[in-house]
Amino acid sequence: MSRRLIAVTALVLTAAALTACSGSSAPEQSGAGDDAGSASDFGLVNDGVLTVATEGTYRPFSFHGDNGAGDLTGFDVEIIQAVADKLDLEVKFEETQWDAIFAGLDADRFDVIANQVTINDERTAKYLFSEAYTVSPGVIVVAEDDDSISSFDDLDGKTTAQSLTSNWYELATESGAQVEGVEGWAQAVELLRQGRVDATINDKLTFLDYETTNSPSGLKIAAETDEAGEQAFVFTKDKKSLVEAVDAALDELRADGTLAEISDKYFGEDVTQ
Repeated sequence: MSRRLIAVTALVLTAAALTACSGSSAPEQSGAGDDAGSASDFGLVNDGVLTVATEGTYRPFSFHGDNGAGDLTGFDVEIIQAVADKLDLEVKFEETQWDAIFAGLDADRFDVIANQVTINDERTAKYLFSEAYTVSPGVIVVAEDDDSISSFDDLDGKTTAQSLTSNWYELATESGAQVEGVEGWAQAVELLRQGRVDATINDKLTFLDYETTNSPSGLKIAAETDEAGEQAFVFTKDKKSLVEAVDAALDELRADGTLAEISDKYFGEDVTQ
């Protein structure tokens, strides 16, 4: 065989090898995880499972239907479930009291908190947040026959019922109120209805749901915050890839109308943007 023929044959074999390598590349994939890494990059507590911390007693966001005897449901529960479906992950809910929920996240017991956590400077310094999936102002709730409170300035010297680790506690103390510590909304409302506190501050959506399901409640909104709060899912700082994937899933769910549909189910309007 001539040297020329040997050289030509080598070139053909090299080209064929390169073509074969090129043709063996992985097929393209679609979905929320495209730009945010695969599930193996998420650093989950359990592979293939999104472990979600939530109260389970915070209606309408996270609660049990059928007077507490039914399955876990709620606005936040349905949204995080829809996100997990987009990411092809199973969901495991861990019901935890609010006052212990961040400690559990810090201890890597959970991957994410889904419990209407408001974005604020203190929390963003320590945690990562998804994009907001709820936008709503805070409100002062009082007895319907109480006209002594019509602004946050009027809380000075009054007593409010608040969870001691919530942003509403901070707002109450900044307004000069004395705070009676409670575990959540249900206990705060009970103290208010009994006349043991003057008011409670909470998210407007929480009050509207309570008013709808307990009308007549004997309560009213006395004042609203000027700015609306934004609530989002919370992660530890090492979960950047997971946060990016969750944000991509939320974008898809907003575009296809799923977020608006879930919101309308619980509130009668879209509160997700």
